[in-house]
Amino acid sequence: MKTRFNTFDIICGVAELQKLVGWRVNQIYDVDNKTYLFRMQGTGAVEKVTLLLESGTRFHTTRFEWPKNMAPSGFSMKLRKHLKNKRLENIQQLGGDRIVDFQFGTGDAAYHVILELYDRGNVILTDYELTTLYILRPHTEGENLRFAMREKYPVERAKPATEELQPEALEKLLENAKNGDYLRQILTPNLDCGPAVIEHILVSYGLDNHVIKKEGAEETPEAEEKAEKGGKKQRKKQQSAKLEQKPFDMVNDLPTLKQAVKCAQDLISEGKSGKTKGYIIQVKEEKPAENDKVEFFFRNIEFHPYLFVQFKDFEKATFESFMEAVDEFYSTQESQKIDMKTLHQEREALKKLSNVKNDHAKRLEELTKVQDVDRKKAELITSNQSLVDNAIRAVQSAIASQLSWPDIHELVKEAQANGDVVASSIKQLKLETNHISLMLSDPYDNYEDEDLKTPEVTVVDVDLALSAWANARRYYDMKRSAAQKEKKTVDASQKALKSAERKTQQTLKEVRTISNIVKARKVFWFEKFYWFISSENYLVIGGRDAQQNELIVKRYMRPKDIYVHAEIQGASSVIIQNPTGEDIPPKTLLEAGSMAISYSVAWDAKVVTNSYWVTSDQVSKTAPTGEYLATGSFMIRGKKNFLPSCHLTMGLSLLFKLEDSFIERHLGERKVRNLDDDPIEQSVKETEVEHDLLSEPSEDSETIPAANVSEPSSTTEITAFPNTEVKIEHDTGRITVRSDSINPENEETEENEVVVDKIPSKAVDEETTIILAGPSRKKQVSAKKSKEDKARAAKQEAAKQEVTPVDTEPKNTSQVKRGQKGKLKKIKQKYKDQDDEEREIRMMILKSSGKEKPQANTDNVVEKSVAIKEHVKPERNAAPKNPVELDDADEVPTGGDVDILNSLTGQPLEGDELLFAIPVVAPYQALQNYKYKVKLTPGTGKRGKAAKLALNIFAKEKGCTTREKDLLKSIKEESLARNIPGKVKLSAPQLQKYHK
Repeated sequence: MKTRFNTFDIICGVAELQKLVGWRVNQIYDVDNKTYLFRMQGTGAVEKVTLLLESGTRFHTTRFEWPKNMAPSGFSMKLRKHLKNKRLENIQQLGGDRIVDFQFGTGDAAYHVILELYDRGNVILTDYELTTLYILRPHTEGENLRFAMREKYPVERAKPATEELQPEALEKLLENAKNGDYLRQILTPNLDCGPAVIEHILVSYGLDNHVIKKEGAEETPEAEEKAEKGGKKQRKKQQSAKLEQKPFDMVNDLPTLKQAVKCAQDLISEGKSGKTKGYIIQVKEEKPAENDKVEFFFRNIEFHPYLFVQFKDFEKATFESFMEAVDEFYSTQESQKIDMKTLHQEREALKKLSNVKNDHAKRLEELTKVQDVDRKKAELITSNQSLVDNAIRAVQSAIASQLSWPDIHELVKEAQANGDVVASSIKQLKLETNHISLMLSDPYDNYEDEDLKTPEVTVVDVDLALSAWANARRYYDMKRSAAQKEKKTVDASQKALKSAERKTQQTLKEVRTISNIVKARKVFWFEKFYWFISSENYLVIGGRDAQQNELIVKRYMRPKDIYVHAEIQGASSVIIQNPTGEDIPPKTLLEAGSMAISYSVAWDAKVVTNSYWVTSDQVSKTAPTGEYLATGSFMIRGKKNFLPSCHLTMGLSLLFKLEDSFIERHLGERKVRNLDDDPIEQSVKETEVEHDLLSEPSEDSETIPAANVSEPSSTTEITAFPNTEVKIEHDTGRITVRSDSINPENEETEENEVVVDKIPSKAVDEETTIILAGPSRKKQVSAKKSKEDKARAAKQEAAKQEVTPVDTEPKNTSQVKRGQKGKLKKIKQKYKDQDDEEREIRMMILKSSGKEKPQANTDNVVEKSVAIKEHVKPERNAAPKNPVELDDADEVPTGGDVDILNSLTGQPLEGDELLFAIPVVAPYQALQNYKYKVKLTPGTGKRGKAAKLALNIFAKEKGCTTREKDLLKSIKEESLARNIPGKVKLSAPQLQKYHK
């Protein structure tokens, strides 16, 4: 099967893409680490084309919507930076090699994207001087040639294009060829057209399998060595070719070869014109069908810009252009793989049925054969009754004479030598079983052929304890027994065959259904993380490892999102996506906190710990001075909002993808509940959640009095998130804090002013926490190392507790970090003549608070008052915490994900059209209304075994419909188990009956 472009494909592809010259790059995306999409825009607003480049494989325009990575890779960002809005100025093939150069922009502003389509492939971005700015696969060739950043791309390394092969040059090539070389081996390096074109011209002119044969010369040993070194397929091809090889005649065949070469050059010229069509070569596969109907499935094997002669007997699909054919070939590759897998499964099912039928027929044939043999033996005994009786009496008399068995054998041999008729009929004595074998023939058989006078002899075993008639009756009884067995076998096998056919049809149906489900199955962007949908329809995602934690915070956390983390090292970073921008309900916060604790070391340790939430602007990647944050580690600045402790209880359930027309039936299944919906639940929220969740300060946080806004007496009117305006005047150091009014009647009584010291750049009320990326829980750790880690963690805890709050006292020099002593000494020496007043004046002029020491006697005032509700307006030019390109908005999760969440339901109704099922692991309280669910708690069971048991439980539910069972069968066990936190105990009603 063809998997990548050859030289002729590149020639035709480059010629066809010349129509894109002059188009601008609108946007660049990456499908995977090797495949990139360039969205091109023409002169008109409607003219848009997507150009696909895959390293080492292909380049073509595409009309299909390829799945793009939600977060662009580093290479994509680099391409966007240099190529966005640039005009495509030139597309060319470098020499005759499989390298394509795409030039964007002109002059000094030109950039080149060089695509290599051989070996493992490569994509290189260079500037106008061909200096590498970014490379997909850095490597070295030999000692001197380096493919790396800031290295010049060696254009001269590309294979130069061969000149047109003249007749004289062709004759010289043939003269210099070695004995035993094939014509295709000679022409391939000298014609830049690829193996398919050479095969085409040789077959067309009847020169295929022609070999150079020189008089008086033997085949070179090198060719034989190459054949031995090659693989099995290559050796088989060479062996078959050797049988068909024909000698090349320099006199008669040379003119024909010259015409063939001229034909190849004409094909190359036609390819360069850009007017080639596209062809997909197909193989017809017979597809099993019901009612003995024959259906065919066409499997794509190759794509070509020209219909070559060697494929004339194959099925083909024709397209208007070569790019269309390539796009169709690669776009249908995945679905064809699924179809082929389905076809193999169907064939296996039918093969099993065929084996059952063959086994049944074979058994019946054997029983019929046994009956015929037994009947024939009985008839022969009856026909030779006197001979059989005489033989039985002769052996019995010898035994009665108390002769030994060897003496009886000798006696029989002597009688046979003397020509005794009875002794001659004895074939073998089986005295150990009291039997003898007689050679009997039909005495009444008339021989029409006079030459064939030897009668047909059959060996019959005779029991010495029975007479001839009794022996005949025994064989007739055996024949009747075999006939009865045959009848029973026929009756039983008819039922077995019907059952096997029914089972096969069921298997075929299931295979086709699962195939359709797999085709319809869309992998959502959030499935690569830990994820669930909260009971109020918020998407919650968490990182599986340090890299994913980094990715979640950097790429997926938006300004209004909430960051949740467990108060334990190594926990997953959890994000609650908030597309609406409204306040996140407490129940969702609790569920996210439960998830953060469960996906941490607390699960394996079976320890309940606390979790907290902060806003997205409190999470930073900026480390304190002199420190470094590793991958997956973050700084939390400001107050942490601790959540109530919760049990380590997760649940495993299923979400079903609804067809678009059925989504309206399920709207509102997951929504924020209010007093009208559930008064009991609301009262619980008010008493347990709002007080504990929203009013409980962090244990380690130092808050100034301004943070403690007086609470109204009525708890029912407390707002979950009071808006606060903080105004800082850097020139005077005055800080004003205004909190929204909750009860208007208390506005006058709540006007208090508190004077505090001027705060440094790090506010006193800010708590700074470093979230460290902990080790993976799956990694095996030795006992000694685990003890050392525990001791180190205990020391860190003790150190945290000993840290004093930020106050007005200067920092102890003993706590200065390593490497800062010298720096502080230089600063002290530089500013030794500057007093505090002069320093303050300088800082006021610079409009900066600086990193000065807090002073005890200052006139800076923090005003706390309950004022009219105002929001702090952000500066227009202020950069957001998580910058997202405007053009990239369609690539980053936004409110559009709400439609995806609405199309997923855990409560399928009767009559719903379900497309596929997605397994989900979530806090158990978020799954209360789901149709299928099991409870997971820390235990000793393996994840895969628990997932398999859960699937079994779901399939045996009374309310499980046929469609739901089909969807359950399409779920892979590994996808079901991958989100389970660790060793588990599974709980479900009547669980013991599923273990049997």
